[in-house]
Amino acid sequence: MEAILMAMKRLLLCLVFGCGAVVLFILITNAVIAVGTMPYIYSGAAEAPAAQAAIIPGAAILRNGGLSGIFRDRADAAIRLYKAGKVSKILVSGDNSTVSHNEVNPVRTYLLESGIPDRDIFLDHAGFDTYSTMYRARAIFQATSVLVTTQSFHLPRAVFIARQLGIDASGVAADRGHVLFRNYIRETFADEKAVLDLIGGRRPKYLGEQIPITGDGRNDP
Repeated sequence: MEAILMAMKRLLLCLVFGCGAVVLFILITNAVIAVGTMPYIYSGAAEAPAAQAAIIPGAAILRNGGLSGIFRDRADAAIRLYKAGKVSKILVSGDNSTVSHNEVNPVRTYLLESGIPDRDIFLDHAGFDTYSTMYRARAIFQATSVLVTTQSFHLPRAVFIARQLGIDASGVAADRGHVLFRNYIRETFADEKAVLDLIGGRRPKYLGEQIPITGDGRNDP
C-alpha cells in the first residue's frame, strides 16, 4: 500500500511540474513575442515606415460574400498605407482551399472599388494560417519588406513570424472595434504554435512558382 501511495505521489509531482513547465513556456513565449515586436508596431499610416507591400492576413467572409468587420478593417488599413505612399503593392492572403470558400477574391473586389489599381494587388490563395502567409510572402512573392495590417491582438505574432523568416516586417494596427474577447484568448495559445512551427521549420502545404511582388499583379496566375 505504501508503495502505491509513493507512486501516486511521484505521479502527482510530475503532473504539477509538467503543468508548471507548460504555463512557464506560455508566459515566456508570449512575453518574448510581445516585447520583441513592440518597436515594429505602429498605430497608423502616418507613423509607419515605407515598405514594398502591405499584407492583409485572411479573416472571415460573410455568407453574402462580403467582408467581416475584422477583414474590412484590415483592408482599410492597407488602403490607407497605399494612398499615403507607404507601400506600392498590396498582398491579400487567405484560405481558398475550396471553390465555395474564397477569402481573397472578395478583398480584391473591395480594393478595386476603393481605387487600388489592379496591377498593384497580389493574391495568395494558400494563406491558410499566419505562418503560411508569411512564409509564402517571402518564398513565393519574394517580399523583403512588408507592413502587416491586422488587429493589435494578432500583430505581434504576425510580425514576429515574418521577421524570423527573414522579412523586414512591421505592423500597423487595424483596430476599429470589431474584435471579440475570444480573439485575445485564442492568440495566447497561437504564439506557442508559431514558435514550434519556426523551430521545426514547417513548410506550408502549398508553395509553387515564384510571383515577385515587384511585378504586375495582373500577371498573378
